[in-house]
Amino acid sequence: MTKVRVLIADDQEMVRVGFRMILENQPDIEVVADVPDGITAVAKARELRPDVCLVDIRMPGIDGLEVTRQLAGRGVAEAVKVVVVTTFDLDEYVYAALENGACGFLLKDAGPALLVEAVRAAAAGNALISPEITLRMLEHFTRPTAETGPGVELDLLTQREQDVVREVARGLTNTEIAGALFLSLSTVKTHLASVQHKIGARNRVEIAAWAWRTGLVTA
Repeated sequence: MTKVRVLIADDQEMVRVGFRMILENQPDIEVVADVPDGITAVAKARELRPDVCLVDIRMPGIDGLEVTRQLAGRGVAEAVKVVVVTTFDLDEYVYAALENGACGFLLKDAGPALLVEAVRAAAAGNALISPEITLRMLEHFTRPTAETGPGVELDLLTQREQDVVREVARGLTNTEIAGALFLSLSTVKTHLASVQHKIGARNRVEIAAWAWRTGLVTA
């Protein structure tokens, strides 16, 4: 079995120890390092090339938002998948983390099951955000405007691609989308790859945000 290799960055030792215990209890996950600050997180991530980095927001040196930008931001060669894990349920942190390239956002009290699920989702190229903040964040930051849609941007996608994007925005996995739309899994993946190219999205979170912003999905 090929294990998902994880780096943990958090300034609290008890958090790092707790996350390590939870993750290493899974047969398919290996923690390759845990570090207490942002500068070391960037250095170790570039050295070890983990599959997923779990990054706290408030850390010494540089904060988790800057760590995320350096590891996963636009234009970064060989970007690393970053999941931000924090105690701070603040909209501006969520938005900044996702803008900087994070592929997931979890609160520390989300529980062990969601932590493990977020790591697996990120490793698989999917994304997970704590359910309690997902809709609020998307609705707040991506409301359609006269400038953004709905309209021309939606015309970028075929009708079937729009169908797939709606399900992504509702939080379905590729397998669930295939079942809901009566498509093969490979067809769903093909549609998503096409969508990412057409709208310039880096991950599923950005696809979901685009769907809300253009009005393709509404509350």
